[in-house]
Amino acid sequence: MTRRVKKINTSGRCMQGELVDKFKRIFARRGRSIILAYDHGIEHGPSDFLENPDSADPAYIVKLAKEAGFDGLVLQRGLAEKYYDGSVPLIVKLNGKTNLYTGEPLSVANCTVEEAVSLGASAVGYTIYAGSGYEWKMFEEVARIKKDALRFDIPLVIWSYPRGGKVKDETAPEIVAYAARIALEVGADAMKIKYTGDPKTFSWAVKVAGKVPVLMSGGPKTKTEVEFLKQVEGVIEAGALGIAVGRNVWQRRDALKFAQLLGKLVYEGRKVEELAGEVQ
Repeated sequence: MTRRVKKINTSGRCMQGELVDKFKRIFARRGRSIILAYDHGIEHGPSDFLENPDSADPAYIVKLAKEAGFDGLVLQRGLAEKYYDGSVPLIVKLNGKTNLYTGEPLSVANCTVEEAVSLGASAVGYTIYAGSGYEWKMFEEVARIKKDALRFDIPLVIWSYPRGGKVKDETAPEIVAYAARIALEVGADAMKIKYTGDPKTFSWAVKVAGKVPVLMSGGPKTKTEVEFLKQVEGVIEAGALGIAVGRNVWQRRDALKFAQLLGKLVYEGRKVEELAGEVQ
């Protein structure tokens, strides 16, 4: 595979608004966005792949993203090195942590912006756990990453997940809104945040995110397809750009069919009621 050579922005004058627009051009070509996330192997371990054993194969995921017509794909560096084929725009996740450590949440970079660009990334991603005893360390690191993202003219997507410390409910409306504002203020060009559970409260998070596009974090697989589709419908109603979904697609046995249903909902503006005959 031929790797892309990226020209460095030596002027250092690329404005955040320009990278926000660039993110939308690449990852929201139809006005909205569905990104397939697959950074779970390091975060949760291979147990996530048991419900659909095919999902253990990264090549299956890359093919799924392409066949479903999704706007992007999230991979850790090792998967990007070995499996990315250029068929779908790539977001390289720069940091990650395992669930084996039970202390205060801390996720540090295992890949640089320059390395991500060399792997063909069109954007880079980074998780911040505000509320952790180590939030200061992640804030320092994301400042360096933002500087490099500006140099390489590449959007930075912030996974903003308040966790640890006094955070008791990660999906509480006030916590989700705080997460959105944190992502805006540290320089995100797009953000991935949890869903509050209803469009009204989530719309406040979208509002305080300012000019930065909001993607809902897909989260654990729901019991039914309808349940997740209703979440997505609420997210779009609240004004979000779209979703970054993993387990709710590739843990399902007929992942491609469900992915196509999501496309009808997000890209075509269909309602869940209209799709009732096609869901489980």
